[in-house]
Amino acid sequence: MISKILIVDDSPVARKMLKNAIPKDKGYEIFEATNGQEGINKYEELKPDLVFMDLTMPVLDGYKATAKIMELDKDATIIVTTADIQPKSISNVMELGAFTLLKKPAKASSIIDAIEKVELKLKN
Repeated sequence: MISKILIVDDSPVARKMLKNAIPKDKGYEIFEATNGQEGINKYEELKPDLVFMDLTMPVLDGYKATAKIMELDKDATIIVTTADIQPKSISNVMELGAFTLLKKPAKASSIIDAIEKVELKLKN
């Protein structure tokens, strides 16, 4: 079951849009980080059940942050959100261990669908 969600994105607008798309009735605790390094630090501190990760960020990009989080916790669940949907980018993040990738700006229905798939994964 998902209780804590971490959103890692340098764009305040992107974080707000994602946050607004996450169902309010599920009681999720939502945390935010503004770059990959902050995302890693908050992951270690909070141990969230789900991470939404942007790829293009200052300080530390989403590729490196995803790799580091997967190194810290092989069972981490990371949904990459990015405008960069080139086949190479997609295969790179999937090889790093991402659960899935959503194209930005992600529709609320896509976000909800992805969360439901994570819930199913965590139940099994």
